[in-house]
Amino acid sequence: MSSTYPPVRASDGDRDRAISELRDRAVEGQLSHETFVGRIDMALRARHRGELDQLVADLPPRGRFSRFVTDKVGKVSEFVGRVASAWRKPRLQRLALPSDTRTVFSIGRAPTCDLVLGDLTVSRRHAELRHEGESWLVVDLGSMNGTRLNGWRLLGPALIRPGDEISFGDSSFVLAGR
Repeated sequence: MSSTYPPVRASDGDRDRAISELRDRAVEGQLSHETFVGRIDMALRARHRGELDQLVADLPPRGRFSRFVTDKVGKVSEFVGRVASAWRKPRLQRLALPSDTRTVFSIGRAPTCDLVLGDLTVSRRHAELRHEGESWLVVDLGSMNGTRLNGWRLLGPALIRPGDEISFGDSSFVLAGR
């Protein structure tokens, strides 16, 4: 009795490897644009590994030099993309930690706060900066839209340092040293 197994289903990793190989070969000029687009479409529709293998089976083996150049160009391209993304990212205002002797510094919309923010997403008494010894803490005062430190919403007091990103509602700052 002969048993035949069904073909191995294509995983996302298998699909990504085939698409990456096709992209590299198109960059190297071994595939025309039309062939590349058609094979990418087939790769996205493929159900089994065998179908993905057939998409690259007729391509000539890659030389070490072309593989090296393609890999380096890919890494440079990724780096340029990260730099461009960082360049487009909005610049945050700097918030200098107080240099006087006060131990509590209030933040909110109320005119009695030490730092008054006109943003409607900021509560009247939103948060406090507390100086304890040589350290500073930020404490959310039960605000509606929360206080975030480096993207994480505060659930209790948190230690802050220059360079941290702090947000009160939608108002964001980068902490600067004294």
